Amino acid sequence: MHRRLALVRRPSPRLADGLVTHIERSGSVDPDLALRQWQEYCDVLRRRDWTVVEAPPVDDCPDGVFIEDQVVVHGDLAVLCRSGAPERRGERAGVREAVQTYGYHVVQVEEPATLDGGDVLKHGHRVWVGVGGRTNLAGVEQLRAALAGHRVEVVPVPVSKVLHLKSAVTALPDGRVIGYPPLVDDPAVWPRFLAVPEEAGAHVVLLGGMSVLMSASAPRTAQLLAEHGHDVVTVDISEFEKLEGCVTCLSVRLRG
Repeated sequence: MHRRLALVRRPSPRLADGLVTHIERSGSVDPDLALRQWQEYCDVLRRRDWTVVEAPPVDDCPDGVFIEDQVVVHGDLAVLCRSGAPERRGERAGVREAVQTYGYHVVQVEEPATLDGGDVLKHGHRVWVGVGGRTNLAGVEQLRAALAGHRVEVVPVPVSKVLHLKSAVTALPDGRVIGYPPLVDDPAVWPRFLAVPEEAGAHVVLLGGMSVLMSASAPRTAQLLAEHGHDVVTVDISEFEKLEGCVTCLSVRLRG
């Protein structure tokens, strides 16, 4: 039986200098509180029988904690990303070694392509890729080429209202896609779309079975998902939300 592994990276002391593109800066980021919230996020994963694996810190990269953007995994393949934000490309350091430790075959996105992992939503045999500020069509094509033979369909999706595709939508265990409609360019892309009442409610991490992890800042969505039969676990990530972060940004689920 494979272990359930979650790749994470501790926040940089410079977290407060992280990039913000689609929201107004809402107060200063407290690095000490952010570290405590990150530790609790990791503890939640451990309590749900995930083994937490830390990538090497990149303290000179303010956004380094958002490790999801640096690598996309599928089966035994790991695709190292090339961020659409040049300031973030240094965050790729150490990620190759971290995933190779667990047997992944690694390829990397090359210029002129850009791809952020936060733009990649996977479920079943579909891989949707947001095309917008951080990921371009060349990035979609390089990901499609990397996944050739993996029996998946790669579908580009326009993203203009949020930073990444997974800032707008994520998938539930049964394949339904959830999102906050004002921030979703075209909900009709997903025939089984479930609207949620809060922006922060659009983001869930699948913990196994019917369990999902989501932000404590979306209580109405948590209630809605519970009514739909999900075991909902919440965590406070307020300091990361000030930087357009969400629960999915803070980890990459690997296979052991």
